[in-house]
Amino acid sequence: QAQLVESGGGLVQAGGSLRISCRVSEIIFSTYNMAWYRQTPGKQREQVARITTDGTTNYTESVRGRFTIARDNGKNTADLQMNGLKPEDTGLYVCSAQHRHFTTATYWGQGTQVTVSA
Repeated sequence: QAQLVESGGGLVQAGGSLRISCRVSEIIFSTYNMAWYRQTPGKQREQVARITTDGTTNYTESVRGRFTIARDNGKNTADLQMNGLKPEDTGLYVCSAQHRHFTTATYWGQGTQVTVSA
């Protein structure tokens, strides 16, 4: 059973930076695409960043240029560097792992809260 544990969330002021991390175990990490999702009460869950097994990245328009996703296959981690934070970035950031071929193998963490004050 896969385990995904996020860390690094917190309360920051607008314009600040934060780095959140997802640590993965019990799966072959290098065969999984990794993504960060943002969950906000009353709004749709949104994929904010994704990185594939070959290093290709994708960002939602609202964070492009401010956020950077990276992975370390040696540490089994996927990090999201968040710069120039805005209040609308507030939400529960949840890490997801999906096997690059067997898409039914999809796993989720519990999330780490990011709150950005104006």
